[in-house]
Amino acid sequence: MSFEEDDHVVLHDEHSEFDGETGTITQAMESMFGDVTYTISFEDGQEAGVPEDALEAADVDDEDDEDE
Repeated sequence: MSFEEDDHVVLHDEHSEFDGETGTITQAMESMFGDVTYTISFEDGQEAGVPEDALEAADVDDEDDEDE
């Protein structure tokens, strides 16, 4: 599954301080090898270079996460 900007996702990366948190994709970047990595914005910061297999689509109930 590929994601687009403004999609809400859950990060699954035990080495990240944001593991298990829901964030919003702010940027999708394709490498010269065709791999896509994402920058995810969280309430307390952001995580860059996140591979697609570390993300899961989040169930968001009309939450307004634009209050940054």
